[in-house]
Amino acid sequence: MRLRASLAAPALCALVLAPFALSPAAQAEPGGCLKYGAAGAVGGHLVKHGVLGAMGGCATGMYKRHEYRKEAREKAALYDKEHPGAKGSYVEKATAYDVEHSTQPGKTAPEATQGGDTSGKS
Repeated sequence: MRLRASLAAPALCALVLAPFALSPAAQAEPGGCLKYGAAGAVGGHLVKHGVLGAMGGCATGMYKRHEYRKEAREKAALYDKEHPGAKGSYVEKATAYDVEHSTQPGKTAPEATQGGDTSGKS
């Protein structure tokens, strides 16, 4: 009886984790309803409004993801102008645009450094 219990736990773990191991790699995108909704639910729970917090968090996450994808499509269009006929998804093109132009995700133009200010004061 003890042998069955000791074999059942690893088999159950393997069965539960198999879909995650076999699924394609996930893209790293900010936001999302689940991520922000969970955070909103926790915050809402602290003030006795968990469902309202989850709904607000979900809406915020969907908006953040929409803005990220919109910016990625804009960067892909800029990349297409510079490289006509380039193949790949808009995410790949946006990443290539970021690499070529030293931009950070979330910004279309590279950050300007302030030249001549060596005093260290802001």
